[in-house]
Amino acid sequence: MPGALYTRRNTVDRLDKPSSYAASKNKRRKYNRDRDDEDGGGREKTPEFEDKLRDATTLYVGNLSFYTTEEQIHELFSKSGPLKRVIMGLDRFAKTPCGFCFVEYYTHADALDCMKYIGGTKLDERIIRTDLDEGFSEGRQYGRGKSGGQVRDEYRDEFDPGRGGYGRALGEDLGEGR
Repeated sequence: MPGALYTRRNTVDRLDKPSSYAASKNKRRKYNRDRDDEDGGGREKTPEFEDKLRDATTLYVGNLSFYTTEEQIHELFSKSGPLKRVIMGLDRFAKTPCGFCFVEYYTHADALDCMKYIGGTKLDERIIRTDLDEGFSEGRQYGRGKSGGQVRDEYRDEFDPGRGGYGRALGEDLGEGR
């Protein structure tokens, strides 16, 4: 129709939008920043989370097997562009892999290509998740769960050989402590 106003809607989600994990993390940040402002904390303002993701070259990769090696990660993820570095997620106490890693590319375009082509594929019989990350900083390679691994592994109630058996909380109930 001539003169009619049409709105154009994309049928495919943008890849560089914040994931649900990133959005909830940002929400917590804003809440804490507002509380600090009320308390007179006077904390220095940092660039907005969405601005960091706009140029992000780092990916968070989740749902990895505990037995996936850094070499396997490098081999798969280098298919979408040259890697700067791979940082394996470690159990805070045992210093063993705990199912996630950070993959850093040289360009934002390579990171987006990786999300498009590699995210959702299988590695070691597990479907991996990829999300843009604001950037790696020292200390983030360790699991945040009470037992040193990932929080989600502590409450898993099904047997998963790729993740080391049952969840830790359930394993303790069954008398299978690690």
